[in-house]
Amino acid sequence: MVANHSKAQPAAPSKLPVRITLVEDLPEIRENWSRLINSFSDFVCIQTCVSAEEALRLIPANPPDVVLMDIFLPRMSGIECVKKLKAILPDLQIVMLTAVDDDELVFMALESGADGFLLKLTRPDDLRTSLLDVMKGGVPMTSQIARRVVGFFRQRSRLQDESVRLSAREEEVLIFLTKGYSNKEIAEHLSLSVDTVCTYLKAVYKKMHVRSRTEAVARYLNTPR
Repeated sequence: MVANHSKAQPAAPSKLPVRITLVEDLPEIRENWSRLINSFSDFVCIQTCVSAEEALRLIPANPPDVVLMDIFLPRMSGIECVKKLKAILPDLQIVMLTAVDDDELVFMALESGADGFLLKLTRPDDLRTSLLDVMKGGVPMTSQIARRVVGFFRQRSRLQDESVRLSAREEEVLIFLTKGYSNKEIAEHLSLSVDTVCTYLKAVYKKMHVRSRTEAVARYLNTPR
């Protein structure tokens, strides 16, 4: 059950309402989270899915702004579902939900392409903040999870023999990414088109041997320069 607390809320994005799809197999949790999302004036739960298979059928036909994805789903896991959805909709924002704070699951979820990781006990105000954060290109997760991710990629970067040689523009785009800027905001700051920014990011991902914004940011922050 999500606890109820209140505090000052961040500004909402210009595109309203933010459209959310919830993927959760347990009826009570699905109903509670759907009701909570709809209680925010600037968010709407446009659909709920009871399985990964249903999500793969419904989401591509009606893509939301953000998907909230349970990790533990029957048959196909949420992690595998994320991987398949990202192959179809690479720019889709997906935040993982779980009741278990498990290191291995965190890394598997993020490596599959997830854009954030939240516990099901997340407070309503923190949920809204996290959804707004991912809409702006951020990577919402608790500070404890963030420390584990940084430690994981720091260790992995030490094992990388191949050096990453980014162009000046590619590194500039990546620096904005580490500060949580969205592709549109990066384009505005650098006077580029959004398509050009996406092209630079694809080149960065390829050179860094990563598959997501999360991995690129983590590796950049923990690579000696």
